[in-house]
Amino acid sequence: MTPSLFDSAFEALPLVAILRGLRPQEAEAVGAVLYDAGFRMIEVPLNSPQPLESIALLSRSLPADALLGAGTVLSVQAVQDVKSAGGKLIVMPHADTEVIRAAKAAGMYCVPGAATPTEAFAAVHAGADAVKLFPAELITPTLVRAMRAVLPPALRLLPVGGITPEGMAAYRAAGVAGFGLGGALYQPGLSVDEVGERARAFVRAWRG
Repeated sequence: MTPSLFDSAFEALPLVAILRGLRPQEAEAVGAVLYDAGFRMIEVPLNSPQPLESIALLSRSLPADALLGAGTVLSVQAVQDVKSAGGKLIVMPHADTEVIRAAKAAGMYCVPGAATPTEAFAAVHAGADAVKLFPAELITPTLVRAMRAVLPPALRLLPVGGITPEGMAAYRAAGVAGFGLGGALYQPGLSVDEVGERARAFVRAWRG
């Protein structure tokens, strides 16, 4: 069975770049430096300036093995808007099963957010490809270990929120499969070179 784009991107590097605040005029340069560092999953949150334009630029400019999409997706209509822009990944802060099902019906990959086993199971039953543990500041490695004991063994868990290169090891030991990386990777105003340096630091921490 041929692995899906989600599986192959995840295998290449299970870190999702969250580019909140990205502007279209910097999208291609930031996308390129992340791709060169090893990133294959990139999301532009929909509360960024002109996010659909940035997603369209990224989807046209990066190689076909890059999985691009949107974060902070809150509605069924937003799923369709992201698909029209060329995005294939839907990331959510919550576990709205209607939005998850809409993403799957559109042939997209979906990573909803959950903070409890109840939310995580609901997301899985709706078709989630992985579950984002959010906000990770509240979901400690100890709590991850407890959730991991009851959730399906193959379910990929990705803590998101306040993740730094130094903080990854404890979560990995608790059983997570990857991470979503926000402000410690990208913030508006950083130069492309600074984003590249941060990206490489995360990759070293993961592979080291």
